[in-house]
Amino acid sequence: MTQFLDARTSQNAALFNSISIPIPVILTPQLFGQIGLITAGAGTNLRVSLKGTITVQLPRALFVVRITVVRGTIATDPIVYSGNHTYGLDGLLNPEVIVFATTDFNPPLMPQLTYTAFISTNLLGTTRVGPENFEGFVVSD
Repeated sequence: MTQFLDARTSQNAALFNSISIPIPVILTPQLFGQIGLITAGAGTNLRVSLKGTITVQLPRALFVVRITVVRGTIATDPIVYSGNHTYGLDGLLNPEVIVFATTDFNPPLMPQLTYTAFISTNLLGTTRVGPENFEGFVVSD
């Protein structure tokens, strides 16, 4: 029988256009969400489900936004999700909402599992405008 262990949410901005955080360096991950999930009382087959939303205003032309989620606190920790999102000129007029979901099956059993979400882009001028959130839960058998 599946046992619920913990759930957490990291929310920087709940509303559309409520923040204005530039991404100042191309191809350099910028943290936008982090959660720690407690695994006390975990049984076998630990499973983590993660999802998030981030909204960006695009600078110009064709460019790529990369979302990366790691098990840990720095961008070089083990990657559990990485996705590229390519945009064109539509983003000049309307901010782009990026939604992602991933899982981490059988991570190492530790008292707390930390997950961190990063965003990077290949073009200067990209701005995080909100909403943005990152959340997850952990279960075991």
